[in-house]
Amino acid sequence: MEERGNQKFNLNDFIYDNFKLSWGYLKSLKNYIWFSIILFFCFILVGFMLPIFFQEQILKLIAELVRKTEGLGFFGLIKFIFINNLKSSFFAMILGIFLGIVPFIVLVVNGYVLGFVANKTVFTAGWAVLWRLLPHGIFELPAVLISISLGLKLGNFLFVYKGKNKWGEFKKWLIDSLRVFIFIVIPLLIIAGVIEGSLIILLG
Repeated sequence: MEERGNQKFNLNDFIYDNFKLSWGYLKSLKNYIWFSIILFFCFILVGFMLPIFFQEQILKLIAELVRKTEGLGFFGLIKFIFINNLKSSFFAMILGIFLGIVPFIVLVVNGYVLGFVANKTVFTAGWAVLWRLLPHGIFELPAVLISISLGLKLGNFLFVYKGKNKWGEFKKWLIDSLRVFIFIVIPLLIIAGVIEGSLIILLG
């Protein structure tokens, strides 16, 4: 606990209050989250059933990721996964201000690539291998989809907000989005990085 002027700063209260505010704003994203989930799984299905688009680019991307993670130890791998997910999630959110175009593209591309990878994995190792891949996305996918939903809502601001104080309200939306990112998305990405790094080290 720290003294700030005549007020006492309590870290636990600060985290609790901001998490509560974040959770409240997250509830306002319900329609965006459902849209993101449905579209994401639609493109997973497209990628799985029709793994014919951008094959060379996707395979190069996967090879590059494998190359970058070669030789990394446990903590190095966790750091790499976390930072990689953090950057993509943050840009999916913040660049949503441009009419939601970037988060929409991120949603479509990630869904298709995941379906593409699932197809190649099943073809190589059988359906049972999907159960090994499932834990990788338990925390990562919610974090990414929340970030995309935040970006889509920011991009939709001009179309849904009819009040007079547009700049003031937009700043409020942006601050609320950053709060959700810090207090919900980042913790999910940390957990995802630890789980994925651990599974990669243990299972190869």
